[in-house]
Amino acid sequence: MKQIILFLLAALLLLGLVSCGGNTAPDAAETGTTAESALTPAEVSTEDAAAVPEPDEASPENVEAAPENTPDTEPSQTERKVLVVVFSATGTTKGVAEKIAALEDADLYEIKAAQEYTSDDLNWNDSSSRTTLEQNDKSARPEIGSESISLEGYEKIYIGFPIWWGEEPRILDTFVESCDFDGITVIPFCTSGGSGIGRSGQNLAENAGSGNWLEGKRFSGSVTEADLQAWIDGLQA
Repeated sequence: MKQIILFLLAALLLLGLVSCGGNTAPDAAETGTTAESALTPAEVSTEDAAAVPEPDEASPENVEAAPENTPDTEPSQTERKVLVVVFSATGTTKGVAEKIAALEDADLYEIKAAQEYTSDDLNWNDSSSRTTLEQNDKSARPEIGSESISLEGYEKIYIGFPIWWGEEPRILDTFVESCDFDGITVIPFCTSGGSGIGRSGQNLAENAGSGNWLEGKRFSGSVTEADLQAWIDGLQA
């Protein structure tokens, strides 16, 4: 009887030991842990790595500093502005002035008399003709009919006219006295059949009272562009 009891006790003890040993390792399915989640970073496949979103390209840490807006080139210097002023009763001096304006890429301004000069007015053989009376009176100031012009911004001005009775037409005195040539280089030129420019340039400079006046030059109406260019190139301010 004792042997039977001991056998039963041994069987119960053995059954208890087996039961405790089965509970030592929890089931993976119960914990929710997968084999993939258990992998170290080095074990993640390239396919898995591609699934990881890249940083936003527009995010601040991935945007290079934009270059400052700077002009491609330095602003060009303001080009020198040149003006050619001309009075021409018959068109001869105007033709020369247009050549100079083309060579200098200059603006052209024509002085026109309020009362146009007629052929009778220009008759130098008539002592009572209009031009004879004007040229004999140094205080004569014929009225200008063309619109006034501003000399602001011009650095060099050519002033052309015909020679009347050895001097500049008095309407040129009207013009220079109405202008401010301060800071401007002024170059007189004239046309005539043979007479030189004489004191005309000096007269204009004195009547103007301002500007840097250079010595003037006389040309024939048929002067060439080459001769004019040589003169322009030789001017000394």
